[in-house]
Amino acid sequence: KLMLNILIVEDDVTIRELLSYNLKKNFKILEANSAEEAMEVCEHNNIHLILLDWMLPEMSGLSFLRTIKKQKNNLDIPVIFVTAREDEKDKIAGLTSGADDYITKPFSHLELLARVEAVLKRTYPNLYSDNLSYEDIKIDIKSHKVYRKNNLIKLSPKEYDLLVNFVINPKLVFSREQLLDKFWGLESDVELRTVDVHIRRLRKAINIENCKEIIRTVRSTGYALD
Repeated sequence: KLMLNILIVEDDVTIRELLSYNLKKNFKILEANSAEEAMEVCEHNNIHLILLDWMLPEMSGLSFLRTIKKQKNNLDIPVIFVTAREDEKDKIAGLTSGADDYITKPFSHLELLARVEAVLKRTYPNLYSDNLSYEDIKIDIKSHKVYRKNNLIKLSPKEYDLLVNFVINPKLVFSREQLLDKFWGLESDVELRTVDVHIRRLRKAINIENCKEIIRTVRSTGYALD
């Protein structure tokens, strides 16, 4: 399965570690111990799901949720409350403010996983099917085959991963740093130029005759599928 980014917003280190431990086999985990830090993480990463505690220092989880639901870039991120507050009125406040689910502590890790998967399937049905598509591009996830206007396109594994990433997130702009971190790891000694080289090769491979250019260069930022 494709690696999705889950942000855990929780000020209790023990609970944060427990959540991370239960999910890191299936997802890439990012962490924040306050709403302010979470905003920062959302700004610099492509987040697919937020697990949110209610009782946070300074700004509550509920206020954070209401804030991001007003932000163009973040309003579509699904949010699950993971909290000790079990009053019905709290659950209703959370769900009517835009949360997708509400889990009360303590919970089993199997329940957590099941609820996370359920929200992700609802939000990104594409990721859970065997095929992805964008305009005239079709990707068979099982066989790793890519077609454009029914022509088979030959791609290297890295080019394939980059294309899948763009197709899942159309119109979203990815910086070179984000792509480098995601597909090579920032710690690797690969240079930023490598990203440009792979994008160039990917473009060359998918720009078959009479097809428009669909990977856009966003000046001084990065790339997007458009």
